[in-house]
Amino acid sequence: MCVKCGMVEETRKSPETGKAGSSGGRRSNAERHAETRTALMAAARALFAEKGFAETGTPEIVRRAGVTRGALYYHFADKRDLFRTVLEAEERALADRINRESEPLTDDPVEALMAGTRAFLAAASDEDTNRIIFVDGPAALGWDDWREIDDQYAGSTLRDGLESGMNAGVLRVLPLDELTNMLSAYFNEAALGLGSGRYKPAALEETFRALFEGLRA
Repeated sequence: MCVKCGMVEETRKSPETGKAGSSGGRRSNAERHAETRTALMAAARALFAEKGFAETGTPEIVRRAGVTRGALYYHFADKRDLFRTVLEAEERALADRINRESEPLTDDPVEALMAGTRAFLAAASDEDTNRIIFVDGPAALGWDDWREIDDQYAGSTLRDGLESGMNAGVLRVLPLDELTNMLSAYFNEAALGLGSGRYKPAALEETFRALFEGLRA
């Protein structure tokens, strides 16, 4: 009962949290859905980073997110679909980081590529990012699906940097797809080596500088 107005407030259970809620001042469905999706992604990201894709179960994801199991399957087809969404967010953040670091140096395409390289190596040195993108990504999604996502984000920043350098006459004109793919393979190997402790960032930076300097026209 609403004391002030003498009206009965409508109380319902949220299909996403399973908890009762009042109709007064309620959030819109779109707001609730967005909050639930964000909570699921945050919980899943933390668990995937902590335990890995294979060892993370959907019951613990919904428990940590504070939502129902039905809410998970409302927003995502299955655990793989949720992981793909988390991975895409990680890849997008990586690409944004590379672009932020490289854009101020576009007057010298080689230095811009090196700035992007340092941003990549820094991100790949983060244990959580490394595990989600480079270790579990290909294993959980399969090589082809993972490669498609990687090409769309981090791979795209590399391709753009190389193309810009060629168009400016700073880099030799070489087959762009082939060059991008070969260098992407080097970056992925670097990430795996950083994750396992086989490689050091300084040594990798020196190696990539030699590669990019060797591409000067």
